[in-house]
Amino acid sequence: MNNVPEISVGILLSDEIEVRFHGAYTYASSSDIITGKRKVKYLGENFYDWEGGDEDMIIRSGILFEPVDIGASFTIHNVVIGLGFHWERKEDQVFSGAVKFVAERGKLRAINVISLEDYLKSVISSEMSATSSLELLKAHSVISRSWLLAQIDKSNSLLSLLKDYQSEYKTDDEYIKWYDREDHEGFDVCADDHCQRYQGITRATTQAVEEAVDATHGIVLMDGDEICDARFSKCCGGMVEKFENVWEPVSHSYLNSFVDGAPDFKGYHLDLTSELNARNWIQQSPDVFCNTDNKEILSQVLNDYDQETNDFFRWKVEYSQSELSALVQLRTGLDFGMITDLVPIERGDSGRIIKLKIIGEKKTLVIGKELEIRKSLSKSHLYSSAFIIDKREVEGELRFTLHGAGWGHGVGLCQIGAAVMGAQGYDYKSILDHYFRGAELKKKY
Repeated sequence: MNNVPEISVGILLSDEIEVRFHGAYTYASSSDIITGKRKVKYLGENFYDWEGGDEDMIIRSGILFEPVDIGASFTIHNVVIGLGFHWERKEDQVFSGAVKFVAERGKLRAINVISLEDYLKSVISSEMSATSSLELLKAHSVISRSWLLAQIDKSNSLLSLLKDYQSEYKTDDEYIKWYDREDHEGFDVCADDHCQRYQGITRATTQAVEEAVDATHGIVLMDGDEICDARFSKCCGGMVEKFENVWEPVSHSYLNSFVDGAPDFKGYHLDLTSELNARNWIQQSPDVFCNTDNKEILSQVLNDYDQETNDFFRWKVEYSQSELSALVQLRTGLDFGMITDLVPIERGDSGRIIKLKIIGEKKTLVIGKELEIRKSLSKSHLYSSAFIIDKREVEGELRFTLHGAGWGHGVGLCQIGAAVMGAQGYDYKSILDHYFRGAELKKKY
């Protein structure tokens, strides 16, 4: 791989999309110059109605609009960010590179085509504060680059094998589903937390971000001859989770479970697959890297809207029986009747529940994996599936209290833990060695 790869990022799916070109753009073999505000409306699989400029026109699906001027950019209006999360909202976002529009599920998809290294400079500024420590930014540059290239390799492998990817198993008694980037067709990666948060050049980058990406140019984590599927989440809650407990049942030696603390960490029974040990762990506040309330460190990882949440290391959610029953029916589309119990059936190595039995007066079902559980028990998402359940009766009605740990799936790099390590003087290679044990750094281009 001698040149920097070019990637495609799915930005927005809508019936119509408003875009404003800042500078001159051209398309296909046309010599026409496109600039200013345009509106694209879905007409069908192959053509779109294009409003604006001197005259309206019909454009074909997939035509690439490329910048003529150095520094040209475009704005896409009303991009949804935080899809399905508690802070979901819309904002106008500015992008560099090229753009195309394609049909997807009866709607219109805007796709940004951009070099991987330019993409990373936005991801690093979007996933965390651009003012983060240089070593944390370097570490995140490597894992973001590795993850994306690993996903592209995986997609190409599935296509070459003509293999249907299965991420759902259903019986009368059990429903198991995991959510990975295989949900996307027609582009390499989406722009939201489902993949890696990418908000174009809307988030102001800094010299440190530029330096971090440039200093690690083309460097990835490798497991033998394969690029590592390098995952990350906001806060592991003190124990990192195994890959196969969250996604497909495939083991990666570099995505294993361990305490997010110093090598001499001790004082707990750390087999958190045990219900008793998980309960003890979640009810305590262990001295691990990601257990911090240092606002300066947290601000490195958490953008403004992420800081609306400040109880992610240990948290609590409470529902009445009627609230829980109505919520689960709304989120799953299944009528359990009044829910009488929630029973962890299987926990992962971090204490995250990967199979949960929901017992109702009308229906009983085991659900999993962790994100399906998080989606089913919250109007958006629970912070994680590492929780214990307390049930009591109050004034004749059951109340369920969930005491939880961490924010996200907990696999791979813990962003808050890594920020603490950076603040304590660890360099980016040491941070990566801690979270991706056994992986090697190699330059791919």
